[in-house]
Amino acid sequence: MPVDPKGRTEAGYVRHAFICAHERPDGAARPSCRPKQSLDLMRQIKQRVREESKENIRVQKSGCLDHCEFGPTCVVYPEGTWYGLTTEGSIDALIHHLLTGEVSEDQTLKLV
Repeated sequence: MPVDPKGRTEAGYVRHAFICAHERPDGAARPSCRPKQSLDLMRQIKQRVREESKENIRVQKSGCLDHCEFGPTCVVYPEGTWYGLTTEGSIDALIHHLLTGEVSEDQTLKLV
């Protein structure tokens, strides 16, 4: 039986963030997150989480999350909480959520 190189005994993560890295072609009817520097943002968030937590937290890019108008967008599981990462406040709220599990409702993505 294989042994996990990180020493984990169960599959999964405490929290798992997916940050949209979708890129639509020039002239598309809708915007996309990648041109809004979502990959750079993902790397910064991943680095901060690594530096500030020993928890089993995963931050990674995703395909289209279908809310690019509000993006870069991100969803965190297991809660299913969505963020539009457009301000320092929303980025800080996401990082706080990943580190503590606490959701700042005033910073989550609102579609209305």
